[in-house]
Amino acid sequence: MVNPNIFYTYAYLREDRTPYYIGKGKGKRAYQKNRHRVKVPDKNKIIFLKQNLTEEEAHNHEIYMIFVLGRKDLGTGILRNLSNGGEGCSGYKHNNQTKQKMKDNHKGTKGYNHSEESKQIMSEKRNINRGFKKLRVWQDSIELYVLSSKILKGYPFEMGKII
Repeated sequence: MVNPNIFYTYAYLREDRTPYYIGKGKGKRAYQKNRHRVKVPDKNKIIFLKQNLTEEEAHNHEIYMIFVLGRKDLGTGILRNLSNGGEGCSGYKHNNQTKQKMKDNHKGTKGYNHSEESKQIMSEKRNINRGFKKLRVWQDSIELYVLSSKILKGYPFEMGKII
């Protein structure tokens, strides 16, 4: 029989060692940077609150800790969690048909060849998003950088250590 007590609850800590995120997981979940909406800290700022839990116990403890510490988005506390906890399912596996649908839906995104028409549309959208370069502040900062580089060239130290 498979041991059902494979889950844990964990907290991400700020510099002052106060928690900013509470989660539930199993395996390496607490360390996975691509699986969280908050910044995953260094390993020395991750603590395991409870271990060897069933999934239900882990969900309940996560809900309890988020309730006790409160959420910033609701103005009730210090955590950056965006939910009250207890959501999600573990170990779900997509069937082959669903996997194929997801693969088909991702065609044309990163890693695939784009048609010339798609490339043109993406280029136009990308250029719209670069509007900040047209701002006067951007031009002023470039001019300031060039001017300060010229002034500091005469001093006996490396520019890379200043800028």
